[in-house]
Amino acid sequence: QVQLVESGGGLVQPGGSLRLSCAASESIFMIYVMGWYRQAPGKQRELVATTTTDGSTNYLDSLKGRFTISRDNAKNTVYLQMNSLKPEDTAVYYCYAWKRRAGEYWGQGTQVTVSS
Repeated sequence: QVQLVESGGGLVQPGGSLRLSCAASESIFMIYVMGWYRQAPGKQRELVATTTTDGSTNYLDSLKGRFTISRDNAKNTVYLQMNSLKPEDTAVYYCYAWKRRAGEYWGQGTQVTVSS
């Protein structure tokens, strides 16, 4: 059972930046996919970005250039750097992991609010 703990959410003004962190309870070297999803009020959960152990990354098209995902295997942590934030980025952001022969895991979510 992989436990994921997010941190770094909060209130930020439009145009600002935040960095989310997701700490895993075990080595992420063995977790094939890690990433971030988000869910805004009244909307479905959507993929934000993922990264794999072989270095591949995938982003929601509309976020390319503003958001960057990275993983630090030594710290068992995945990060999401979010720049030029917009009010429409307001959502609960969830950390996600997929491990072979085990399935998927989710964090509890962290709120990101972009407002002046």
